[in-house]
Amino acid sequence: MKEDAQKVKVNRRPHIKSVAKETAYLALGVAILTVCAWITIPFGTIPVTLQTFAVALIGALFGAARGVAVILTYFIMGLIGIPVFSSFNAGVAALLGSTGGYLIGFVFSVVPVGLFSIVPVKNRVAKTAIVYVGAVLGMAICYFFGTLWFITVYNRGSAEAVSVAAALGFCVVPFLLPDAVKLFFGVLLGVRLKGAVKLGRGKVT
Repeated sequence: MKEDAQKVKVNRRPHIKSVAKETAYLALGVAILTVCAWITIPFGTIPVTLQTFAVALIGALFGAARGVAVILTYFIMGLIGIPVFSSFNAGVAALLGSTGGYLIGFVFSVVPVGLFSIVPVKNRVAKTAIVYVGAVLGMAICYFFGTLWFITVYNRGSAEAVSVAAALGFCVVPFLLPDAVKLFFGVLLGVRLKGAVKLGRGKVT
């Protein structure tokens, strides 16, 4: 009986370490996204933050499944009142605002980055380019949700409906170059740090 109990304890140790490691990575990802959300530069209707940098970094570093887990955890924390959103906002009101679509878009935009990050390419330059393509695709998804949400919120509170072209002028065009730069540095840093993150084997990333 004692030998069996000892075997159970020994077998449980790797599992406990794995859970602890996964929790630590999750907390790290949420912390990165939160800090980057707090760094806000006022810019017209929609402020500029480092969230797109953070999403690219998280996807490249942790993969698709863990990346989605990070974004969802961040999303839930904000909804229950923890001020993790941009400008230290939180709650349902932040989601219902004009930028709420971007928060939803982050959940989906991290997936292409994570999937492209596991393409088996050893050359770091080529790997960075491939993951960057995934980040651009993810950003396009985020733009879609953000623009659609902006149109919905704006038209609900205004007597004059905003056109798709005008919404793109507000939500996409001014941010194309800044986001391209932020995505590049997020991917570059994620690819370089990937080897330092010891993810469990046999799991979907």
